[in-house]
Amino acid sequence: MLTWQELGEEHLPALTALAEACLAEDGGLPLFTDPPLLRARLLQTRTLAAWHDGGLVAAVGVGTGRTPATSTGLVHPAWRGQGLGGRLLSWAGEQAGDADLLLTTESWSPGADALFTARGFERTFTEWVLRHDLTALPEVAGPEGVTTEPATLDAELFETYRASFADRPGFTEPDADEWLGDLGDDDGYRPDLSLVARGPDGAAVGFLNVIDTWIDQVGVVPGWRGRRVGAYLVARALRGLAADGAREAWLCVNDNNPAADLYRRLGFQDAGRRARYLRTRR
Repeated sequence: MLTWQELGEEHLPALTALAEACLAEDGGLPLFTDPPLLRARLLQTRTLAAWHDGGLVAAVGVGTGRTPATSTGLVHPAWRGQGLGGRLLSWAGEQAGDADLLLTTESWSPGADALFTARGFERTFTEWVLRHDLTALPEVAGPEGVTTEPATLDAELFETYRASFADRPGFTEPDADEWLGDLGDDDGYRPDLSLVARGPDGAAVGFLNVIDTWIDQVGVVPGWRGRRVGAYLVARALRGLAADGAREAWLCVNDNNPAADLYRRLGFQDAGRRARYLRTRR
């Protein structure tokens, strides 16, 4: 028999165990088990959870203080196929009321995808989560005339970022000070491993940012694409992480980004997916 109740901060250890079970089954974003992200996703404005014999088997959080409303839900792998996901989704829709509803999943599964699409949600975003075992490092020769140096949080770095991504579909240019400030304020930002690549004339032609053991962003300006600049930056970062004692490196890449093939050639392996789904009230 299941017991249903709201969630609170005291349930964070049980939520962590539930997220770990889902990640072990489905893969996805390993950072999902970190307390700040778990709180943001599941301890939202309204919560509902199912317990069995003292164990948390399903949970959902709904945030109603913004537009669209947001929701994240989890069902333990051992309890799937019994209608719990559908019940959580129906409850989330009731809490959202007449507002559009955005579903976030950091541990994607085919079963959840089928449920969401059957209920009228459209998948709007999907990323692959990729992992690299740093016991095997790729060899990438430096492109002719290209040098690298540690990144500096300045206007040049932002301009290199902007030039690298401005032609990507859906790109929205952030405020430069905000973008640089977010990097500088992140306790995990690694300026020693983050890099800027320069061409023969000294102009920046690419960049890479590292946060903890994550390759957070890699970009190459249009005129220098196809010359191994991105591959060289990634290989340098992997070697830097390995020399620093890291055993693995991670990155996320949009499922329609051709760079995913490059990362896999460099030794990254699929470790799950994360996605977003939207249902609009017309």
